[in-house]
Amino acid sequence: MNKKLLCAAMLLAGLGAAHGAAAQEYDDRWYLTGSAGFNIQDNDRGTNDAPFLGLGIGKFVSPNWSVDAELNYQNPNWDANQDLNWSQYGISFDARRHFIAEGRNWNPYLLMGLGYQREEIELDNFPNPDSPFQEEEGAVAGKFGVGVQGNTGRVRLRAELAYRAVALDDTRAQLMNDDPPPERNDGEDWFGDVLASVGVVIPLGPEPTAPVAPAPVAPSCADMDSDGDGVNDCDDKCPGSQAGQTIGPDGCPVPVSIDLKGVNFDFDKSTLRPDAVSILNEAIEILKRYPELKVEVAGHTDSKGTDAYNQSLSERRATAVYDYLTGNGIDASRLVGPNGYGESRPIAPNTNDDGSDNPDGRARNRRTELNVQN
Repeated sequence: MNKKLLCAAMLLAGLGAAHGAAAQEYDDRWYLTGSAGFNIQDNDRGTNDAPFLGLGIGKFVSPNWSVDAELNYQNPNWDANQDLNWSQYGISFDARRHFIAEGRNWNPYLLMGLGYQREEIELDNFPNPDSPFQEEEGAVAGKFGVGVQGNTGRVRLRAELAYRAVALDDTRAQLMNDDPPPERNDGEDWFGDVLASVGVVIPLGPEPTAPVAPAPVAPSCADMDSDGDGVNDCDDKCPGSQAGQTIGPDGCPVPVSIDLKGVNFDFDKSTLRPDAVSILNEAIEILKRYPELKVEVAGHTDSKGTDAYNQSLSERRATAVYDYLTGNGIDASRLVGPNGYGESRPIAPNTNDDGSDNPDGRARNRRTELNVQN
């Protein structure tokens, strides 16, 4: 049998060298299979090697595994008397482990299967007057092997070499080869046949289409922040703000110090003048527009009077503004202070260059400010 095995291996090697159009692709369609090959019979059978045919159905159950059910038929002749009938048919349930690599035309696989084989044979029992007579027998068959599969488009191709072992009574073969024939019923034996074949795999139904990728969605302005100020482009009213600026929720820079120009005080007074109310109302609108803004309420004086007196006066002025803000809807948690700075932080000269009094400068220094803290 070694010579037969060598021939079968050379046949498979030649088939595996062929080139296919594309690598096997995984889809879960059912497919039909058809194959033709050569059954290299076990020498102990006493039969000639013979061609065989196969027909089956199967499918891939994962990217690398397929399962098939296949019918087979072969009709070898007896070595001793080729006029006597000897036919065999069966079914096999096979699993194949495919080793698929992208860009490879043909992909190898391992085969393992289990099935049932049945034989119908004629036996010559000369000089028995009932000779020849017919016997039938079936048994479980196991199969394993290797192969390659390629994709040529609509039809896929297979080349395969397998070994099939069948447990059968060996007496019948000996009856044809021994002279005189031995006694019947000498026990069970098994036979191993080599199957070399080529075949086609025909998928059923339309080829599955790849899922269509959704069209790219243009980014929304709500997801963009072109100037990096933390405010999305939809809400950004000032798209050109610069790094380091304090930015409000509308994307616009917030002044670091809200100078309440016009909220000045009469000399030595801490009560709000009527003309200051409209200015404070504008400041309240700014604070309401930026609800996350936190400010310090700071009061200042001119240089007239002692430092201690001016410190107290600046605190009273800051308190007057603080009370007005909280009394008009600004939560106290957003306000720091009220703090007084006396005459220590002038924004204008209290005297002229010649040392004379500067009433306009001192009026500007009698002020309150809202200093942004965040």
